[in-house]
Amino acid sequence: MNADFLAAFVIGLVGAGHCVGMCGGIASLLTMGQSRPSALIPLFYNLGRILSYALIGGVIGGAVSTVADVANLNQSFAWLRLVAALFMVLLACYIAKWWQGLLVIEKMGQSIWQWVSPLGKKLLPLQKPVHAVPFGFIWGWLPCGLVYSTLTWAVVSGSAVNGAMIMLCFGAGTLPAMVAVGYGSQYLHKLQQSPVFRNIAALLILAYGIFTAYGSIRLLTIG
Repeated sequence: MNADFLAAFVIGLVGAGHCVGMCGGIASLLTMGQSRPSALIPLFYNLGRILSYALIGGVIGGAVSTVADVANLNQSFAWLRLVAALFMVLLACYIAKWWQGLLVIEKMGQSIWQWVSPLGKKLLPLQKPVHAVPFGFIWGWLPCGLVYSTLTWAVVSGSAVNGAMIMLCFGAGTLPAMVAVGYGSQYLHKLQQSPVFRNIAALLILAYGIFTAYGSIRLLTIG
């Protein structure tokens, strides 16, 4: 397996506590007006959410790789990968709550979200469980520093397929905690919010970010 795919999955897995904090309350919206909510709703919602990640990852990865090929700027991928590594360092600080500078970037997405969120609200109340898929697809655009950080890896993935796979793996990593919360379980959320778990997760991400930065600097030095 591509190391970036595995790293994206781990980032989603260890960082899902943040996703739960931002999106966990959406479960109440999904079941609004339903006396007997379908058990499929949390699954359909998360399917739509992950599909939105894969789409944007594919679009960004494909667009950047195409521009690089046409303009013969493949050397610039080393610089972009260095930027992605720096985002991993910021993400590690964010998850461990050492420094919350990534929130500045997260807030930049608020302007886009103001235009997108009304589309999701038009789908409520859900007429059928499957309608949770487009609702989740729209809600996947919720401003999130975790998503933005992982998207930097999609930028340097080299192709639309790789970009989509990176974001798909990231979404798959968030799935256990998000589905558990959707079914009313708070165990995973409590575990991911514990200081020990957060710090271990942050150190893993930090180590991968430093390793990637070192590799990028070596390429730039050799080039």
